[in-house]
Amino acid sequence: MDDIKKYLTVRDVAKRFGLTEEWIRDLIAKKEIKAVKIGQWRIKPADLEAFIKSRQNVK
Repeated sequence: MDDIKKYLTVRDVAKRFGLTEEWIRDLIAKKEIKAVKIGQWRIKPADLEAFIKSRQNVK
């Protein structure tokens, strides 16, 4: 398994984008952001990058 310290928390992601933690959790619940629950939800940086790329309107 990847080193857990490399994963981002919901709080990390919310702060990075100026969003609420609740909104990030909703995206996880809708399976729009891939995450794993290890005590709390954790997001691999690569999965966050994939989510961002999937939301771009540039082809």
